[in-house]
Amino acid sequence: MINLTEQAGNAVKAAMSRAGKTEGGLRIMVEAGGCAGYKYLIGLDPAPRSDDAVVEAGGVMVFVDPDSQPLLNGMTIDFVESLEGSGFTFDNPNAENKCGCGKSFG
Repeated sequence: MINLTEQAGNAVKAAMSRAGKTEGGLRIMVEAGGCAGYKYLIGLDPAPRSDDAVVEAGGVMVFVDPDSQPLLNGMTIDFVESLEGSGFTFDNPNAENKCGCGKSFG
């Protein structure tokens, strides 16, 4: 369903460690908004919700709500570090178009 590169998995593990979280995982969802129609929302979550899809990717648990699943199916998340900054990138085969910032899609 969703893939995390090794770099993305390591970034999530590091964030969990800094936050003192030993359980839980990464929640990924989409919400209407952004400059292209939908925007990605990601964050640490202590546990999945009852209706979440739960997958292990990049060595971490990933939680996806039912409404977001069709929009995120097959997506790969990477974590890049560059002179311009660091952050997650999204390669989503379901996106018909993307905004310039890479954080929203349509």
